[in-house]
Amino acid sequence: MLSKVHACAIKGIDGFLVSVEVDIAPGMPTLSVVGLPDTEVKESKERVIAALRNSGFDFPLKRITVNLSPAELRKSGTQFDLPIAVGILAASEQLSEDARRKLPDFLFAGELALDGALRPCAGVLPMLISTRAAGKTAVIPPQNVLEGQVSSAPFITPHTLRELADYLEGKIQREAVQITYLPPEEDTTPDPLDFCEVKGQPLAKRALEIAAAGGHNVLMIGLPGTGKSMLAKRFPGILPPLTEQEALEITKIYSICNLIGKSRLITKRPFRDPHHTISDAALIGGGSNPRPGEVSLAHNGVLFLDEFAEFSRSSLEVLREPLENGVVTISRAKESITFPARFTLLAAMNPCPCGNLGHPHKACTCSPAQINRYQSRISGPLLDRIDLTVNLNPIKYEDWSKASEGEKSAQILARVLQARERQKVRFKGTATTANAFMTPAQIKAFCPLPPGADAVLETAMRKLGLSARSLDKILKTARTIADLEGKDHIETRHIIEVMQYRPLDRKGVADV
Repeated sequence: MLSKVHACAIKGIDGFLVSVEVDIAPGMPTLSVVGLPDTEVKESKERVIAALRNSGFDFPLKRITVNLSPAELRKSGTQFDLPIAVGILAASEQLSEDARRKLPDFLFAGELALDGALRPCAGVLPMLISTRAAGKTAVIPPQNVLEGQVSSAPFITPHTLRELADYLEGKIQREAVQITYLPPEEDTTPDPLDFCEVKGQPLAKRALEIAAAGGHNVLMIGLPGTGKSMLAKRFPGILPPLTEQEALEITKIYSICNLIGKSRLITKRPFRDPHHTISDAALIGGGSNPRPGEVSLAHNGVLFLDEFAEFSRSSLEVLREPLENGVVTISRAKESITFPARFTLLAAMNPCPCGNLGHPHKACTCSPAQINRYQSRISGPLLDRIDLTVNLNPIKYEDWSKASEGEKSAQILARVLQARERQKVRFKGTATTANAFMTPAQIKAFCPLPPGADAVLETAMRKLGLSARSLDKILKTARTIADLEGKDHIETRHIIEVMQYRPLDRKGVADV
């Protein structure tokens, strides 16, 4: 007999429906799974056999063929255990005719324990979004209920395979739950990390404020102990809250990676700070079955790379495309998968290997060749994609010993929110969310040059060798400074202020 139930698989961060077709025919007892299954799916037959027997069902001693359609798309994950088991029960007529008629209305997803209990699986949120689009009711493990609450799709959460069969047979009553999105309550708990704790460094604080207001990338260069990491860890405290759409995108990525935790929806912007020994694949994503990397886990948030020059050259170079396009496309022989990767890059590095270059009291022990080799680990094309470069000077004793505190994060955040609100109005109806992501047409429309700015930019391009991309970034950043001041147009002084953050080599900036 032939039966068909619905399941779901993941491609990128989106789910797609899969038909699980089960055919039972006379022959030598076997259970084979076809339709481009991955290793996890192939192993499901051992779990399914044990789960059926230990749940009180009979496993048919016949030739069983399971087809996962569409067959040309790879299937991975443990969520196929449950639909395969239900398909076998239907094909072997261990479910009544009334129960079998209900099956097309459901989508099944879940791993089975050997005793028939449902265990959680990764990627349930994008699966449920596909379920909602298809107009079906999802059957998911109880441990994935938080993702069900986010999706707004109807779902039920049986604890065991036997309990699910009893529900389909009508022996027990269980109402499908459908919970709509509720915005998170405002968190009034003060952040323990505040900008007022960082002594001095007004230029770096200003650069981070501009970055938060416009989504710009920042590179901080300074001697050890000047506050680079302190500033970076306090940067999330001045970022605007996530929108519903942004929160859903991030939660889908974390659902695929099984990193949801105890929160039903990720409501804070991600802050990822991988160690400098990270591999290329872990940073950008990949593997035989492509998974999101750190750049995708930082989507709509911050990717902080401390000791920037200590990362391998190849790891840094893979950042070029996501910084430019906001996505990562991983190509394999049989498929190509795209993950979102629109993040703010925050990087910090020492000026030289020993860290003392430019120190007023400590001598640098590095040779010119060592310094050049250290700094050249960051290529020109990568530097060209960084909007703001700021040098941090050693803290003076009088600054360190001051009793008065600087501006609090809440004060900076208030200005950032005002600037973001102006951008929200400006880009209404478009896919652009911040000044840093403006298209060339939007730069032309929203960043007209003020009188006298032509000469400044021409001189900068000639003396500093700036590229066309650098000029665009200068205008985007100047637009953000104008937004922080509540100005409708860019002024020449805004462009001049941006110039003090570009480029790494300061030669010629004073003349500009």
